Parts: sequence; structure tokens; C-alpha cells
Amino acid sequence: MKAVLFDLDGTLLPMDQEVFVKAYFKELCKKAAPYGYDPDKLIKGIWTGTGAMVKNQGNKTNEDMFWDTFSGIFGEKAYTDKAVFNDFYANEFDIAKEVCGFNPDAGKLVKRLKNAGIKLVLASNPIFPIVAQKKRMQWAGIDPDDFEYITSYENSHYSKPNTMYYTELLKVLGYDANDVIMVGNDVSEDMCASEVGIKTFLLTDCMINAADKDISVFDRGGFRELENFLFGK
Repeated sequence: MKAVLFDLDGTLLPMDQEVFVKAYFKELCKKAAPYGYDPDKLIKGIWTGTGAMVKNQGNKTNEDMFWDTFSGIFGEKAYTDKAVFNDFYANEFDIAKEVCGFNPDAGKLVKRLKNAGIKLVLASNPIFPIVAQKKRMQWAGIDPDDFEYITSYENSHYSKPNTMYYTELLKVLGYDANDVIMVGNDVSEDMCASEVGIKTFLLTDCMINAADKDISVFDRGGFRELENFLFGK
């Protein structure tokens, strides 16, 4: 094992996805309203842009895919207002931390892995800018500087559950599939890493299994079981 790939939302950072998204959109709409963004249209635009990133087939970065789609809805002013949205993630986005949980075991495990010389990679779905990825890591008590690489919409050309996301990540890192382990809470988005030969561990504390898949085929459990899985009992 050379590296551990960690998902973020629901993995290192405990959360109810629906509650988080609701709080996140509430603050984003407040931020964008003075710049002429109708809340309902803005939310639909964000979802449309997110959908475009999920469908991205590698011709452009997720960042370009999002803003090309978003500007198709709101016009060229969207590009001008990009700085407004970046400022939101650097500041008001912190308010959404209030609806997230906190598990000190996440930070302890990350530190133990780092001290053992194992590389750390944040393999969170790259539909957020890097500033938002790092913010949520900090909410979880995780130091972004402890990580070798963090996927974000700026540096990725695919999104989960497209297995090309993992193929691209391995190529960027210079690792073979059997060099790494993927840890995540979403059965469809995280466990599909096994399809490219990556060993996986399903963290069940905030598990998402929208397709009701059989999870008996995966190594799984909470942080205690994960630590035993990584280091041996």
C-alpha cells in the first residue's frame, strides 16, 4: 500500500447530504442575489452545471465544463461573476459547517497513515473548486497540506461514478491500481473504483446506497474496522 484515497463528504466529514446541500444553497443564494441571480434559477443552473461535470468525457476540465454550461444559462456575465462565487467558497461557505458532523477518528487515522509514510490523496468528487475542497477538509479537522493530491474541478476531467475518474487519478499520481486503496461512503461513486482494480473499503457511518446494491461484497465498517483493515489487527 503506497497511498490511501479518501472520499470527503460522508467519509472524513460526517454529513447528511440533503441537509448539507440545502444549507449550502441557502448561503450561496444570499451571496448571489445582489448580483441579479434569482434563487430558483441559480439552483437549477448549479445542478445543470453539476450534471455537465458528471457527464464530462475528458475533453475539458470540470471547471470549464461547469462554467461553459452555467454561462449558457446566465450569459457572459457569469464569467465576470466567477470571482463572486470563489469569494463565497472562501468565506460564507463556512456557515454550512454548522450542519456537518465531526469525527476525531478521521483526523487521527490520517495522521497515523502520514506518520507511517503512506501517501494521502483526497479523492472527493471533483465538482467543487479547490478552495471548497480544502475548506471542507478543515471542517473535518484535516490539514490539506498532509495530502499529496486533492482532486477538484480545476484539475479533473471526469467525475464519479465514471471509472475514468480513477483511471485519470492513477495516471496523475503515477501509481498502479494495486498500489492504492479507496475509502468512501457512497456505494456507487466510491466502490466503483474496484472496477479498475483498486481495492476498496466502504465506510458505513454515513453510507449512501441509492441503487440498493449488495454491499456484502465489500470490505466495510466504521473507522475502527478501517484502521484494522489498513494496518492489520
